[in-house]
Amino acid sequence: MVKNYSANTFVSIDVGTTKICVLVAQAIENEFTILGIGKAPSDGLKKGVVVDVAKTIHSIKTAVKEAELMAGLTIESACVGISGGHIHSTNSHGVVPIKHGQISSYDIASALAAAKAIPIPEGQQILHVLPQYFIIDSREKVQNPLGMHGVRLEVQAHIIMGAIASVQNLIKCCQLAGVTVSDIILEQLASADAVLSPDEKEIGVAVLDIGGGTSDLALYQNNSIRHTMVLPVAGNHFTNDLAVGLHTTLKDAERIKKEIGIVSSLFLDDARYINVEHIGKDGSYQTTQKIIMRILQSRAKELFSLIHEEISTKHLEPFMPSGLVITGGGSLLCGAKELAQDIFKVPVRIGRPCSGSNMPESLNSPIYATGYGLIVHMCKLKSDVLQDLSTGPMVKRVYLRMKSWVSDFF
Repeated sequence: MVKNYSANTFVSIDVGTTKICVLVAQAIENEFTILGIGKAPSDGLKKGVVVDVAKTIHSIKTAVKEAELMAGLTIESACVGISGGHIHSTNSHGVVPIKHGQISSYDIASALAAAKAIPIPEGQQILHVLPQYFIIDSREKVQNPLGMHGVRLEVQAHIIMGAIASVQNLIKCCQLAGVTVSDIILEQLASADAVLSPDEKEIGVAVLDIGGGTSDLALYQNNSIRHTMVLPVAGNHFTNDLAVGLHTTLKDAERIKKEIGIVSSLFLDDARYINVEHIGKDGSYQTTQKIIMRILQSRAKELFSLIHEEISTKHLEPFMPSGLVITGGGSLLCGAKELAQDIFKVPVRIGRPCSGSNMPESLNSPIYATGYGLIVHMCKLKSDVLQDLSTGPMVKRVYLRMKSWVSDFF
């Protein structure tokens, strides 16, 4: 194996509740090629949070080893996705005087620091400070104020926070698995980079990533984040509901969900039956797809209704004229798109990783949105930094990315 891979090689780890996914990619100019893929069942997480360190380390090691063998290199560091019920967000406002009349990266950083100066709940840490727009001298909103002239600079920013202990546990598990965490990104931001088009982000769109332990929402408009939310209701709840309702094992409930699980009567086949394994008993019995639909549809309606309530309560409808994009493993339930359209009353599509890069056909699935999006994010970040450094040592787009905070936890 190659011990030192090039600066154009990127590694992402999606530490999910049901699976660990490791991707290795190599960037050439504006495109990248996937070199390695590693997957392993995730046994140590619940609702996106580490609950068993030893099991999580083992799962990460297994996925990393598989990706290393395929890519032919040793993985040393990676960008990791994070989610969980401990994540919450708020919008904040910052104002600073423009130091020399022309806005520099220092002024932008100062405005973001002012927006960041908010009360932080005990045990929480700021993960991301994401600018929504800037205002110069109380005039029009601008997305990029660098180089403009004025006296006063304002910023409206989206602040995302998470529990220090949860982040520490995730980082420590990766480190004990032999991987240094170079950065941590909120999972719905990564998923959005994988499945949303530039036009959708500009016009306004919502993306809902239905994972195994959490469902992660993000709204974009004018190419900036407008709202985020993490809901601890997701794919595992569908599986648990089937296990309870059908009196079967979790393993068999997962199989049934994947084979004939539907959440809309539009796709119901009354003549379709499936064998169900009795829990705690020998043998099996048959049940209909209609019974399975009733169980899954009830949970799907609850999930979509909670997200719709969040959007309605906070008056976020104007931010999603392009509709809703559903991704993650939960989006693969037959009829999920149609049920969501009925509840949200907007256009809905299933989001799959899309790029001009050389992407294997095996990754063209919503379940890889986060892992693939982390690679896209890292490539974009490096491209932005290199472009801005080329214009001078003091010119850096700090409003796109705050200094890495990972080291703050240790």
